[in-house]
This record gives sequence, C-alpha cells and structure tokens, in this order.
Amino acid sequence: MQSGKCKVEGKIVFKKSSPNCKLTVYLGKRDFVDHLDHVDPVDGVLLVDPEYLKDRKVFVTLTCAFRYGREDLDVLGLSFRKDLYISTFQAFPPLPEERKPLSRLQERLLKKLGQHAHPFNFTACGVDFEIRAFCAKTVDEKIHKRNSVRLVIRKVQYAPEKAGPQPMVETTRSFLMSDRSLHLEASLDKELYYHGEPISVNVHVTNNSTKTVKRIKIAVRQYADICLFSTAQYKCPVAQVEADDQVSSSSTFCKVYTLTPTLTNNQEKRGLALDGKLKHEDTNLASSTIVKDQSNKEVLGILVSYRVKVKLVVSRGGDVSVELPFVLMHPKPSEQPGSRPQSTVPDTDAPVDTNLIEFETNNFSQDDDFVFEDFARLRLQGMKDDEDDHFC
Repeated sequence: MQSGKCKVEGKIVFKKSSPNCKLTVYLGKRDFVDHLDHVDPVDGVLLVDPEYLKDRKVFVTLTCAFRYGREDLDVLGLSFRKDLYISTFQAFPPLPEERKPLSRLQERLLKKLGQHAHPFNFTACGVDFEIRAFCAKTVDEKIHKRNSVRLVIRKVQYAPEKAGPQPMVETTRSFLMSDRSLHLEASLDKELYYHGEPISVNVHVTNNSTKTVKRIKIAVRQYADICLFSTAQYKCPVAQVEADDQVSSSSTFCKVYTLTPTLTNNQEKRGLALDGKLKHEDTNLASSTIVKDQSNKEVLGILVSYRVKVKLVVSRGGDVSVELPFVLMHPKPSEQPGSRPQSTVPDTDAPVDTNLIEFETNNFSQDDDFVFEDFARLRLQGMKDDEDDHFC
C-alpha cells in the first residue's frame, strides 16, 4: 500500500525588486490573454519593508504606452511615446472602495509572504503595459528609481479555434486597343497561420492577351494602423520572392509559391511592429489584431494585419496585382502539467476539486510550492540589460 505522500510541481511566480530591495512585486505571469469578451486581470502582490515605508503610502500604476521611436532617441526633452491609458491603485493603506476579491494565487502569496504583503488588481485594455510600484506620501509625488519597481507586461491574443474561409481573389485586365484580356487568380491554402509556418500561395494565370508576363512578384506585407491623434497606416514587406516565370501570349500558367515571414529575416527593418523588444528571445513579428468592438479600437494604439500581394509584371502594358488578407497569430497554449498537483494517493470515492487556476485540491494543502523567478525575459546573446533592470 502506498503512503499518503504527494508529489507537487511548483507554480512559477515572477518577481522583481527595487534597486534598494525595499519593495518587491510578484506576478503569476508576464503575458495576459485577451479573450475578446474579457481580458485576464492583472493581479499581483507587492512586499514592502515596513521600516522603510514609515508614514508613506504604496501605489501601483498600470500604464498602456505606445512607442513610435527608439528609446535612445528620447533626448532634449522629446519623447517618442504616447500614454494611452493610466490606472492607479493604492495598495497600502488599502482604500475600502478599491477592495476586490482576491484570486487564489494572491491568497496563497499573501499567506506565504506575511503581513507586509499587499494585493493589487488592474484590467488591461491595450497591448504593452508598464506596471510601476513605488513608495510616496502622495500619488503625484516624484517617483525615485531607487524605491520603485518597473515591470513591462503584455496583453496577447491567441488564434481563434475556428478559422475563416480560404482566401481567394481574382481579377481581369484588359488592355488598350485590344479586346483580349489577362486573368489572374490567386489563393492561399488557409486563412490562419501560426508564427514560423510557411504560407503557400497558389497563382493561376490565363493570358489571352497579346502581352507577355515577364516576372511574378509575391510579397507578404505587414500593415500597422496607428490609432493615436489621427489614423495612419504603415506597411512593411516581411517576406518576398521574385520569380522569372514568364507567361507568353495565349497560354496559361499555374504554380505554388512558398513564403515564411519571420523576425529573423527582418531585424534590420524600421517601421516594423513587433510583439516585444528585439533583444528578447520570445519576440516575434506582431500578431494580427482581432477587434471585437470597432468603436473602441483607439485604446489598442496599433492594429496589425497581414496581406499577401501577387503582382504580374507585364511587358509594355502595366502591372496586374491582387491582395489576399490572412491572419498570423500564436496557437492557444495547452495547459501546463505543472500547474496541477500530481498525487500518488490511490483514488477514493470522495470528489477532488482540481482547479487549474487555484492550484490545489481538497485533500492537500500546498502553500509552499512556489518557484520564484526573476521577471526579466531571456535576452538574445550580446544584448545588454536595461538600465533599470535590478534584482535582489
């Protein structure tokens, strides 16, 4: 008969401390999912040194910022950044009107960290966010780097479970002084692609004209709509191929071209929208943005979409082109096995409440199965740390 011991894999909790190590912020994750009908709450716990706090308060701010220039260009009082949304939470002393029900993770962290730990909650509404916790007598007081903690989190969207229809488009071009036309039909093998997945473009040309198609150009373009003061759109090719395939008069042509848009081949380009920063290992091309409420798109700051452009270069007759929109996203990750306790106790008739969010069962108490990790994301080799990335 087996003993009543249980094997538990720890829940990872990210932490980051102020340079003077008097204030530490704990978060259960760095990426928060936008489910379209709701967004994962940004809930965490901060630990304060009571002797250092004295008569001051503890505030936490959540800022949604859009950066449209490199940080090293912020000189002479100019900043290439626009704050779209700011929310402030007073963590200590807590305000009665700001009290919210604690998540299970918060309850367990508060129990483990003790009486000087305090919870905070936010609702995310943009893409990239900055959490800042600091000690001050008032929320408007100047924030000092030595006693503040700054963490950059992301709101992410995952690919929908059901993809849309297969993209297909066609066009016919007639030429001056001729009643014969050039017909172009292009299609993709599907509408939804994951990052790093090759895109197959099927091109079919029926050339009944007297012209000759000299070359065929295919490009995957990223479109970024900036919703700030006024709507502006930027486009950038992220994968392209130029083939010397010719289609002579009174002939047909059919071929499948394959392109794979990746950040690796586009790191030197400017004006490219990314998920994260170039120096981080988990950064990739920005995913397509899915907007449920078009009237509220301004709070997102930037809307990203992708299209495949097929272009026929025609001799002495002008070019013929079509565009195929598609979706580029990450698949929804499966539940990690480490987020649920593994037990060696034999099955019983008593029901066991296995909740992947609460990380506990009715039979066992697991208050100490945390694995604390530094909040910093993995950096690419040769990349320098941020100036304010300090850990205790």
